[in-house]
Amino acid sequence: MKKNPTEFDFWYAVNNTEIVLLPTRHIETFGNTIINYHMVCELMDDTSKVRVREGRMQALRPQIITPSSYANTMLDGFGEEARRYMEWLKKHEDTVRVLRYGYTLKKEAFNEQVVTDSLQAVMERVKKEINARKDPFAAMIKGVDEPWDVCLVKLFWKVIESSAVSNIRELHERHMFTMQDGIPQGIREDIEKAFAAAQIDPSLIKPLGKFLQDNSVFEQYQDRFFRLVQGR
Repeated sequence: MKKNPTEFDFWYAVNNTEIVLLPTRHIETFGNTIINYHMVCELMDDTSKVRVREGRMQALRPQIITPSSYANTMLDGFGEEARRYMEWLKKHEDTVRVLRYGYTLKKEAFNEQVVTDSLQAVMERVKKEINARKDPFAAMIKGVDEPWDVCLVKLFWKVIESSAVSNIRELHERHMFTMQDGIPQGIREDIEKAFAAAQIDPSLIKPLGKFLQDNSVFEQYQDRFFRLVQGR
């Protein structure tokens, strides 16, 4: 794979990625999700050969973020109208729902093979195998051989698009968006878990501070945070 793919490579991969099968279940709302992906693509230097990649993508638990923290990280480079919109979001934090999604690739489960056959024949065979497994978190994409990781990013965003409404509904049912002193209940629970973990493992104190800053709540917790630092 190229170490520094160009912008052309990036958009070529995006525009030539086809989502063949999406997971039939949405991303888990209260935990991480393992997506088993299968990617089929022709070799760039030999169209009579097809590469099949299989691996795991771990979709991280969706995290609630406030419009305030979202605005603080997204406004660089935007104009006055964008700033006005962000100010509107801040004033309506109790009704705006913003989630942060992330993923990691599970390299230990990765494998690939090259077969001599037509692309269509290989796709049909792989699709049949996936359907036979009845894995609700299986996905299949037709992509490009270089840069193939861009194809996975497109898959990830499609999975988010199909999951976000269900994730928000389930979080709402658990009252995780309920505001208390300007902080959603879901964030408060994450903060309490982070403090408890940092009390046990001092190496987690610095990530805790960053988490508080990223969510624009450091001032509200700074006394407790510095007590924890001094105690260590």
